[in-house]
Amino acid sequence: MNQLFNELKIIIEKYENFVITTHVNPDADAIGSELALYFLLKKKLKSVKIINTSETPEYLTFLDKDSIIERYKSELHDEELSKADVLIALDLNQISRTARMSDEVGKLKSLKVCIDHHQAPEDFADLLINDITYTATGEIIFDFIEQTFPDAFDINIAENLYAAIMTDTGSFRFERTTSNTHLIAAKLLDMNVNPTEIYNKIYDQNNYSKLKLLGQALSELKITHDEKLAYMVITQEMLKRFDTKETEVEGFVNYCVSIKGVQMGLLFFELKNGIKISFRSKGNIPVNKLAAEFEGGGHQNAAGARIFDAKLEEYLNDVINAAKKYLE
Repeated sequence: MNQLFNELKIIIEKYENFVITTHVNPDADAIGSELALYFLLKKKLKSVKIINTSETPEYLTFLDKDSIIERYKSELHDEELSKADVLIALDLNQISRTARMSDEVGKLKSLKVCIDHHQAPEDFADLLINDITYTATGEIIFDFIEQTFPDAFDINIAENLYAAIMTDTGSFRFERTTSNTHLIAAKLLDMNVNPTEIYNKIYDQNNYSKLKLLGQALSELKITHDEKLAYMVITQEMLKRFDTKETEVEGFVNYCVSIKGVQMGLLFFELKNGIKISFRSKGNIPVNKLAAEFEGGGHQNAAGARIFDAKLEEYLNDVINAAKKYLE
């Protein structure tokens, strides 16, 4: 990894104009990694923008205190993208994960850098920094800064990296969490990060409407395959009924695998232009392989798929049936 970090350092020192982006429906690892890298580049006196295809979820807006992140609009950003010396894609391994931006990103002539920790990366980047042993993209960014620009650390970088790592490790409980992960967290706490404040802002500031939606989803949760699989469904009608946003559904799938005896959890989410499926599992059940059968991917125990221009009823039974062989 040191050689790849050196190559990225050279790129940062050589070029002036940077654009950072991430996947559709960004989580805390995506947002935190983007902002941490943004603050590093600004310290190096670079021109840098963060342009995302999706709106930042409400529960993560506290990380972006100065509203640095811009939501992609073709008429505003295509020219800026074309003028960038370097595009840095974080926490994704396929251009298609940038959704509405994918066509524009795909035809860019600028240097492309991809930093990610998911399996089976697509070959689109001039420099690929990908390591699935990392718990989060934020952990890769931490190691990069520590090994190349250690004096750049400040509270802005530290808070964003802590949020990225804390969430992608499930508050340091997921299987890939290592002693080194805790050592990194300790270093960030030594930089005056307040873990209680960050946890509360991410997990304990729910809107009442979100909890009403969760209650409805839980009341309709179903268990099948000898009570080894639990799944829930969220529809657009439910969002309208409880006046909730799509971003507020983040994390609902984890309730499925919290049930005693359940080994796999699925969340089927009806979008305005397709469906999103979230996959979770326990132990050695590779839900990333199940997700791959439906144009998705991810980690062994946490994966997802987003299928455009599809209807919920077209896929629900197929996915549930396909899951059976992984449970056996």
